[in-house]
Amino acid sequence: MSNRKSYTQIHADLLARYPEGVTPGGIAIDEIAQLKIQNTYATHLDIAKEMATVMREDMAAYDADPNCSTQSLGCWSGFHAQQMIKSVKRLRGTTKGAYVYLSGWMVAGLRNRFGHLPDQSMHEKTAVADLIEEIYVSLRQADEVALNDLFKELRSAPEQGAGEVTINEIIARIDAFESHVVPIIADIDAGFGNEHATYLLAKELIKAGACCLQIENQVSDAKQCGHQDGKVTVPREDFIEKLRACRLAFEELGVDDGVIVARTDSLGAGLTQKIPVSQQAGDLSAEYIKWLKTEEITDINRASENELVLIRDGKTVRPERLANGLFKFQEGTGRARVIEDCVASLTQGGADLLWIETDTPDVAEIAGMVNEIRKVVPTAKLTYNNSPSFNWTLNLRKQVRADWLEAGKISETDYPAGAELMSADFDETELGLEADARLRRFQVDISTQAGVFHNLITLPTFHMTAKATDDLARGYFGDDKMFAYVNTIQREEIRRGISAVKHQHEVGSDLGDTFKEMVSGDRALKAGGHNNTMNQFGSAAE
Repeated sequence: MSNRKSYTQIHADLLARYPEGVTPGGIAIDEIAQLKIQNTYATHLDIAKEMATVMREDMAAYDADPNCSTQSLGCWSGFHAQQMIKSVKRLRGTTKGAYVYLSGWMVAGLRNRFGHLPDQSMHEKTAVADLIEEIYVSLRQADEVALNDLFKELRSAPEQGAGEVTINEIIARIDAFESHVVPIIADIDAGFGNEHATYLLAKELIKAGACCLQIENQVSDAKQCGHQDGKVTVPREDFIEKLRACRLAFEELGVDDGVIVARTDSLGAGLTQKIPVSQQAGDLSAEYIKWLKTEEITDINRASENELVLIRDGKTVRPERLANGLFKFQEGTGRARVIEDCVASLTQGGADLLWIETDTPDVAEIAGMVNEIRKVVPTAKLTYNNSPSFNWTLNLRKQVRADWLEAGKISETDYPAGAELMSADFDETELGLEADARLRRFQVDISTQAGVFHNLITLPTFHMTAKATDDLARGYFGDDKMFAYVNTIQREEIRRGISAVKHQHEVGSDLGDTFKEMVSGDRALKAGGHNNTMNQFGSAAE
C-alpha cells in the first residue's frame, strides 16, 4: 500500500471538510478515517498493479542475490490463502517474499460446477477469475479485522488513562500496518482456446487482481496435467502468440509491470498436434520440426496415397503419425526442446519467468538446463513446481544412494535400490537422515544453484485438507471422540497463536460490532458482549 495516506493525513483532510468533527448526519470523522484505512485497496485492478511492482522488485532483488528467492503454496479457497499469509506474517513478522499460487489443477479438481475433474481444462474458465476474486476478498478482510483491532485499542486508550505517547504509538502501528495482500501467480492453463480466447480470459484474471499469469505450451483442447502422460505441445509460434495475448491484456489494463511465466512441458511431452510451416532454415518452425520422429522414404519403403511427407537434409521422410493424427517426437529430445522453448519464450515472446515441468526433483537436472538457457539469456530465472506428484522421500533417498555409491561410501548391498527405500525402517538411518537434510535444503539449493526465483507447491492444501480431515475423522469416529478434536486442532490453535481459534472474530464479528456502533451508537445490538463464548479464549491468538 505504497500510496496510502497516514491516519493523521486522512484525519486532517476530514477535519477540513467537517470542522465540527462530525458529518451533517452525525458520523464522527474518526469513524470515517477508520473505514478509509481499513479499505486497503479501492479495486482489485489496483491490487494487480501494485503486486506487479512488488514482484518486479523481488525479481530484481533475486538477480542481485539468489538467496532472495520467493515462495508460495497453492490455495483452493480464499480462507486457505488468508490463513497461509497470516501464518507467514506471524512467523516472520512480514509477508515479504510470500505469494499465493492459484493452481488450475485445484480449480479443476475442487472449484468447478462439474464435480471433481482431472487437470485437462474441462472446467469453466470463469472459475479461475472467481477464485482470484475470492482470495483477495479474504486477504482484504484479514486487513479489516486486524486494523479494526488496532482502532479498538486506539479508542479505548484514553479510557484506560493512556497518555499521548501511547496513543501516538498505536497510530504509528496503524500507519505501519502491512497488508495481507500479496502477489498471486495465476494458472491460465493453455489459455482455454485460441490467442483471442487467451487474451479475453487474461483480462478477467487481471481485473480480479492477478499480477502474474502462468501459461503452458500444451494444446488447449488436449491439455493434460504436467505429471500425466499424453501431453501434446504446440509449435513455438503458437505459444509466442499466446504470450503476446497475455502481454496485451496487461498493457490494456494499465498493469505495466505485469509478469508472465512461460511454462514448457516438453521434457515429458512426446507429441505435437501439428507441423508448423517453415519459411527458412533455422527459423522457429524448422527448429521445432527437426525433432520429429521420421522414417526415410525409399524405393523399398515408398510413400502411400494421401501420406504426409517432409524433405529433411535432402531426403524425403515421413513423420511418424499416430492413428489420432498426432505426430511423435524423437525419444530423448525433451531436454533439448525445453531449452529451445525457454530461449524462444524469453527472447521472442517477452516472457519474464520460466517454468520447466520435470518428472523428478533433481537439482542437478534443473541447473543443467538453466545453465544452457543462460548462455543465451543470462538473467533467465524460474518458477519451480515442488510438486506433490513427486515421491519426494523415495526420489531423494535414491539420489543419496546413487551419490554414495559413486563416491565409494557404500556398496550395492548396503541399501535397496527400489521402492523398498520408502520403508520407515530407513527413517533414522544415515541415508534416511541425509535425504531429509537434502529435503530441507532443496528450495535453497535450486534457488542458489539452479536459477529458481520462486518455489511453489501446487497442491499442498488439497493434500493437507484430505489428511487433516482423515486425522480428525479417525479419532472422532474412533475411540478418542472429542479428545481427537481438542488434541489435534484446538490446543494447537491456542498454543501456536492461530487467530482462527476465535472463529467468530476471524470472520468479522467484532468488525460488524464496530460498524453497528458507528451508525447506531448505544442502540447497537452487538455480538461481542459478556455472553459471547469466544471470551473463553481470552487473549489467545491475538
